[in-house]
Amino acid sequence: MPPKLLDEAIMVSRNGIPAADVVMQLEQNSVLGEVLASGFQVLHNNPSASEDDLRSSLEGAGRKAAAKLQRYLGAIATIASAAPLLGLLGTVIGMIEIFGSQAGDGGAGLAPGAGNPGQLAHGISVALYNTAFGLIVAIPALIFWRYFRGRVDDYLLSMELAAEQFARHLVNLRK
Repeated sequence: MPPKLLDEAIMVSRNGIPAADVVMQLEQNSVLGEVLASGFQVLHNNPSASEDDLRSSLEGAGRKAAAKLQRYLGAIATIASAAPLLGLLGTVIGMIEIFGSQAGDGGAGLAPGAGNPGQLAHGISVALYNTAFGLIVAIPALIFWRYFRGRVDDYLLSMELAAEQFARHLVNLRK
């Protein structure tokens, strides 16, 4: 979202719709450029396009831009959600192994139910490491997801406001 892009697009179109190469440059500039270029393209294809057609084109380009900005947010959210569950799974598996090792079969000189304290401590340690590793992955992933989600929401709001202002400009330009 280049800060001056909307002003530049309005400036180059003060006297009419810019040439196709200028529109293509705008489109390749950024996500906002794609949205603004869609309005120019509608007027290139149909100079008498209605205001609804212009707004519809800008909205469609905005939805496409939103999808592009949000494409990896789902993956980060999935990692943030799944990591604690994977840590918990490791913990449960570790606990199962602990109880299995502590059962005692009497064949190793141990009475049934009298397990090795060293094995017990090691098993608990492994189970807790699994929980910790799950949280070590999940907490930063959640922080990044919230941060990027906020940035994307800010971009989308700015883009929506810019598209609205640009739609008004294009309607006035057409008159």
